[in-house]
This record gives sequence, C-alpha cells and structure tokens, in this order.
Amino acid sequence: MSYADKLFIDMCKDIIENGVSTEGEKVRPKWEDGSFAYTIKKFGVVNRYDLSKEFPAMTLRKTGIKSCVDELLWIWQKKSNNVKDLNSHIWDSWADETGSIGKAYGYQLGVKHQYKEGMMDQVDRVIYDLKNNPYSRRIMTNIYVHQDLNEMNLYPCAYSMTFNVTGDRLNAILNQRSQDILTANNWNVCQYAVLVHMLAQVCGYKAGELVHVIADAHIYDRHIPLVKELIERPVYDAPAFWINPEIKDFYDFTVDDIRLDNYVTGPQIKIPVAV
Repeated sequence: MSYADKLFIDMCKDIIENGVSTEGEKVRPKWEDGSFAYTIKKFGVVNRYDLSKEFPAMTLRKTGIKSCVDELLWIWQKKSNNVKDLNSHIWDSWADETGSIGKAYGYQLGVKHQYKEGMMDQVDRVIYDLKNNPYSRRIMTNIYVHQDLNEMNLYPCAYSMTFNVTGDRLNAILNQRSQDILTANNWNVCQYAVLVHMLAQVCGYKAGELVHVIADAHIYDRHIPLVKELIERPVYDAPAFWINPEIKDFYDFTVDDIRLDNYVTGPQIKIPVAV
C-alpha cells in the first residue's frame, strides 16, 4: 500500500463517518440536471507527505501524471489563463469564448511586482529566494487576489504555497480553500509534489515534505457510493518517481521530464462533476 492510499482511505472514512452534510443549505454547485450538489464535509484537514520516501500517487485508481504536470506547467511555468494553452479540457467549463478564465491562476503568478532586487513575478521571486535567501521565512505565493476576484471565472481553490528550506530539504505547504476529494485530491497532491521536486532540483535541494492543508474537504452526495467502492479496492506499492536530472532551469521542464515507473493501479471510474 502506498502511503498516499492510506491517507486517502483514512481521510475518506473520516469524512463519511464524521463529516457534516450541507443538504438543505444554500449551496452554489449544481449537477448537470440542475439539481443542487450537496456534500458531506470536514473542516481543516491536514495531510503530510514525505517526498524523500515515496511519490504520493494513489494506486486505488490511476492519477494521470502527464495531464497533472501539463496543468501544473500551464499555471506555474506558462503562467497562462487561457485553456488553449492546455492539452486537456478540464477547464473548458470556466472559459469564455476566447478560452480565457479571467484574471485567475496562472495570470496571477505572472503579474510582475517591484521588489528591492527588481521587477519579478511570484514564481521568479520564489526561485530567486530559494537560490539567494534560502532560510527566509517569506518564500510564498498567493493567487487569491481580492481586487481581481470579480474578473476571475473561477476563484482559486489551491491558492497559496509556502516554501521552507530545512537543512538540504525543500519543504512546502499547499493551502487549499476547498477540495472535491474524489475528483481532485490526489491530482493536486501529485501536481504539487512534482512542483516541489522540480524546484528542489533547479535550486540545489532535495525534496522534503509536502503538507496539504484543506479548509473544506468534501465528498459530493453522488460521489459517496463511488468513494465507498474505491476505498475497498486492493492497493499496491507506490510507483518509482523519475525526474530528468539534466534539467537545471525551471522553465525548461516539459511533461516528458516526469515519469512514474512501475505504477500499478485499479481501474478508472466515471465521476460526475458538479459545476
């Protein structure tokens, strides 16, 4: 059993057994048929993954690592807010006729700010500090920018990263205001684990811990039977993680520079998505 499987199973059981239902409350999301999408939720879920021990890909069902990395690079490397720069159609529901999702996600990371050291965007500031001020306690990003919320087609879910160098390890905290556990949990965990590995490699560190903080961890009502089936499946060992050791510049990474070897999983399931 991978450690990611254990965390996921324990988290899902806790939400189902001890969570609070939103049924009957005023909620925003709806299913395709127009009915309200209620959830069962837990507040303040915190999961820790030691990336030096194994890569946190669950084996209960497959997490598509190339699609994960493609989306990660779309946001963090291309700093794009246009779905035409993305190789999947995950974001199409939130895009306008031009493909834009507004001033959201990658747009915010690409905005340049004036620092004492010069004009930099948030990603370049992180890289600069990891190389030049590694023991700073101020190495972080934030894309939940209130003055731009009215121009975002989707408010950021995973909105903040805090990086911390301890010894020769690069650690990080991912803050997420809300998460659809079945659809997105391991997707986001794998994405930001890859990001920590990438930044560690190009800045001269080893990957350390990824701490995932979820304010509203929820399972949608129509997902509950799917989750119950999923967490009873057989589990397998964590896959081996490969990152191209030749890459020394964050902006040179492509989806082909990341690979999961010996990744054995259960079958995929069709998941309805609330919008």
